[in-house]
Amino acid sequence: MTNEQLELISRNVRKHILTMSKSGGCFLGAAMSCVETMVYLYGKQANISPETTQDPNRDYVFLSNGHDVPSLYGTLAEFGFLEASRLEKHLDISDVIFWHPHTDIPGVEFRAGSLGHLLSVATGVALDIKMRGEDNQVYVMLGDGELNEGSNWEAILVAQAHNCDNLTIVIDRNNIQANMRTEDLIPLEPLADKFRVFGCQVEECDGHNFDSLATAFEAERESGKPKVVIAHTARGKGLQDHTDRVDRWFYTLNESEYTSFMQEVEA
Repeated sequence: MTNEQLELISRNVRKHILTMSKSGGCFLGAAMSCVETMVYLYGKQANISPETTQDPNRDYVFLSNGHDVPSLYGTLAEFGFLEASRLEKHLDISDVIFWHPHTDIPGVEFRAGSLGHLLSVATGVALDIKMRGEDNQVYVMLGDGELNEGSNWEAILVAQAHNCDNLTIVIDRNNIQANMRTEDLIPLEPLADKFRVFGCQVEECDGHNFDSLATAFEAERESGKPKVVIAHTARGKGLQDHTDRVDRWFYTLNESEYTSFMQEVEA
């Protein structure tokens, strides 16, 4: 897919997020920050399609920061994994479209709720693939605030010890967790150096630029090392009044805001 096509899809995903934020609210700011990264994963990077969700040779994509699920659901809708009309049922008891990933949605590999769990799951899947001598790739997205959870660093130690160079850890580095900046709560920097000390290959990129994302994801793999892609992003990207604001976390749009924000995304 061309960058222009990916940009169009990203705009549509943002519109889906706004729809879900109107229907009962969602974690709007965080979902907006990882749109391009999610679209790149499904549009160019991961070997998975609506026809191969049960294929043992597929790649695996996990969303560990589950509250960002509107970006995942919107992306899956754009790539044909589920009907976009189902997103209108957000928080409706007639469907399973709600605040965290649900495995009844095609393309969702594992449920996510409490933060810090899915890197361990992804590491287990990557290790299983290595033990079977297969070449599937495993991708897992984490929020930067999620890195406060010790289980993530334990999982990285296991992945490095078992040479899981089929594992790519994607960090949505928007510098905000909940309603605080990460560096004001438990500082993460120097983040790239920490991953390197834990035995990872590290690539950094602009998480809203498809050329930059391609450079990071396509960088030659260092044998035996898990890869970490630190995607620098902005919370609320696409909405001027929400961008990089710590107070724009969970949000329910009224009809006037919904119409205004839709026009802003379209523009």
